[in-house]
Amino acid sequence: MSSMEISLSGRLTADGHHLIQRVYYEDTDFSGAVYHARYLHFMERARTDYLRCLGVEQSTLFETSDEGLAFMVHRMEIDFKAPARMDDIITVVTRTEKAGGAKMILQQEIRRTDQLLIAAKVVIAVVNRNGRPRRLPDDLARQFLT
Repeated sequence: MSSMEISLSGRLTADGHHLIQRVYYEDTDFSGAVYHARYLHFMERARTDYLRCLGVEQSTLFETSDEGLAFMVHRMEIDFKAPARMDDIITVVTRTEKAGGAKMILQQEIRRTDQLLIAAKVVIAVVNRNGRPRRLPDDLARQFLT
């Protein structure tokens, strides 16, 4: 993986995965504040890049494991603390709280420098190709907890 790919995917730290994003005009409403649903896009990108930085390729898991394996958002709790605005540089921080059985629980934050803008708890269901729950393999669960 090149250094450009690493920076595009964010970075793993002792504090979790950090992904830096810029807020564009398309992310905002008429007032220049980020439209509430756009935060879901920022958090989804961060979760995808978190997996990428852990060495987990979602398409490979789905296609190559015996019954297929995919991740689906089951539940999300979001606290909107303060708005991000056009041209802000924000950091999405993702941490694993739990990984095992047929679910994972992730904590996500969106920050502008040191200011907390969004705090979210995301429950991820682990499913097979047919969308039925399946266990997260132990070796994969360990990757999320290191």
